[in-house]
Amino acid sequence: MADDGDYDDGGGDGGMDDDIDDDEFNEDEQDLDGDQNTQADKQPLQGDDRMEILNEDDINGAQAGMRTDPSKRITTPYMTKYERARVLGTRALQIAMCAPLMVEPDGETDPLQIAMRELKEKKIPMIIRRYLPDGSYEDWSIEELVLTD
Repeated sequence: MADDGDYDDGGGDGGMDDDIDDDEFNEDEQDLDGDQNTQADKQPLQGDDRMEILNEDDINGAQAGMRTDPSKRITTPYMTKYERARVLGTRALQIAMCAPLMVEPDGETDPLQIAMRELKEKKIPMIIRRYLPDGSYEDWSIEELVLTD
């Protein structure tokens, strides 16, 4: 703080330029950097290109060209902490947006706590798609994965 009299008590406009139109800030909502971070009918891809979360309905309509046969899976049957975090976050967001619950809430109102109960009971209707280095992928349902606490 300087004692030279330049103290601003908040009474002025603070140097704001009133000549700027609101239209300059309300441009069409476009992806200016050109990144396509979403795919149709799937969850947004947030930088993690080795795993996807799909609804159970999406798996039936998906292309089966590079899909690995469930009897020949090579990845671990254990749910990783990253998959767990993504499943819980995705499901909690769905619950917060009034998605139907797969377990009785029993007075619980926190979407994350409800999602944790759904995961513990393996009632979350999602598929985890694990991509392999050769471009193929393996689909695991929540019921098939082993959960560790």
